[in-house]
Amino acid sequence: MTAKILVVDDEQLLEYVIEQKFRQKIRLKEFEFVFAHNGREALEKIAASSPFDLVLTDINMPEMDGLTLLQKLSEIDSTLKAVVISAYGDIQNIRTAMNRGAFDFLTKPIDFQDMEITMQRALDTVKEVRQNLIELQEVQTQLIQNEKMASVGQLVTGVAHEINNPVTFILGNIEHAENYFQEVLKALGIYEEYGATNHPEIQEKIQELDLEFILEDLPQLLSSMRDGAERIRSISISLRIFSRADSAAKVPFNIHEGIDSSLLILRHRLKANEGKPEIKVIKNYGDFPPVKCYPGQLNQVFLNIIANAIDALEEWNAKRTNEEIKKCPNQITIRTFLTNESEKIVKELSTLHLIVSIADNGMGMTEEVKERIFNHLFTTKPVGKGTGLGLSISRSIVEEKHGGWLSCNSAPGEGTEFIIEIPT
Repeated sequence: MTAKILVVDDEQLLEYVIEQKFRQKIRLKEFEFVFAHNGREALEKIAASSPFDLVLTDINMPEMDGLTLLQKLSEIDSTLKAVVISAYGDIQNIRTAMNRGAFDFLTKPIDFQDMEITMQRALDTVKEVRQNLIELQEVQTQLIQNEKMASVGQLVTGVAHEINNPVTFILGNIEHAENYFQEVLKALGIYEEYGATNHPEIQEKIQELDLEFILEDLPQLLSSMRDGAERIRSISISLRIFSRADSAAKVPFNIHEGIDSSLLILRHRLKANEGKPEIKVIKNYGDFPPVKCYPGQLNQVFLNIIANAIDALEEWNAKRTNEEIKKCPNQITIRTFLTNESEKIVKELSTLHLIVSIADNGMGMTEEVKERIFNHLFTTKPVGKGTGLGLSISRSIVEEKHGGWLSCNSAPGEGTEFIIEIPT
C-alpha cells in the first residue's frame, strides 16, 4: 500500500530534492508525496484529499507556522503523525513541537538517510495505531451486536415459549371439537332417520338455524382454525431456530432452516401492502447434509443481507412507475450448493465449500459504493435507517468466525449478489 506523505515547507528547492532522493520509492508506489508551502495550504490539501499517513513540516513558515499546524492536525486526525524539520539551533521550537504531539524531528541540513529511517518509523506507528483502532472498533461493535442479539434471542425464546402453550391448547381442543362434531352428525342422522324432524317445531328451528349451512361450514371453520394454529406453531419454531444461542464450538445446522427463519421474520416486508408491491423470493436449495457452524451468527448474516436486498428494492421502486414495476417485478433469488456442484470450483481445494448466494434484481451499485460497503459505519441509507454495521459484522462472522469469504457482485442496473462461502 502506498504511504501518502504531506511535506509542508516554504523552500521550493526541498520539493525537488525530495522527489529526486525518493524517486525509486515513488516509481514503485511505496511513497506518494504532496507538497504545501505553509500551514494554511496544508490544511486545505488535507481537507480536499484522501487521508494522509504522515506530515513532514517546517516550523518557521508564512501565514501559518508549523507549531500552529500541529495543533490543527491533532484536531483533524489523532492517528496522523507529524515530523518537524527545523534548524539545529531552534531547540526551543523543537521542544514546543514535541510537546504538541510531534512524533520526531529532523534538523537542517537534512540527512536523507536519517529522514527515511524516521519516516518509516512514523509510518509503521501510524499503521499499527490505525490497525489497533480498527480492531478495537470491530470488537466494540461485535460486543454491542452480540449483546443485542442475546437480548433479542432471550425475548424471542420467551415469546415462542408463551405462544407454544396456547397453540398446543388450541390444537388439542380443535381435535376434540372435530370428534364431537362427528358424533353430533351421527346423532342427527339417527334423529332424522326416525322422522323426528317432521315435527313442526323442530322443522321451524332447523330453518331458523340454517342447519344445512352450519353442517357444511363448520368442518371448513374447524379446518381453518387448525391451519391458523399450525402456522402460529411454525412461526414459533422458526423464531426459535433464528434466535438459537451458539455454543463454544460449531454444531451441525440445517442452513436452509436458518434462511427460512430469516425470511419468515421479514415476511411482512416481502408481502404487498399499501402501495408497496410484492417481493417474490425464489429459492433454489441444494441437497446436502447439515453444516458445522455457529447457527445464531449465520442467521444474523442471512437476516442482514436479505433485509438489505429488500431496502435496495424499495429504494428502486421509489424511482420507478407502476408500469415499470409490473414489467420488471421485484425478486430475490437464494441459491445454495456445494462447490463441487459449481462451474467455478477451485480444483485445488482440499475441502468442500458451501455457497449461499442471495441476489436481488434491483438497481445495483456503483464501483465506488461496492468498494466501501463492508467498511465499518459506511452506509448509503438515510440517517436513522442505516447504521453501517450490518455488512461489516456479517463479513466478520463469515470470515473470522467461520474461515470463509463474503463477497459482492454488483453493477448499476444489474442488481446485487452477495456470496457467502463457508468451508464444510
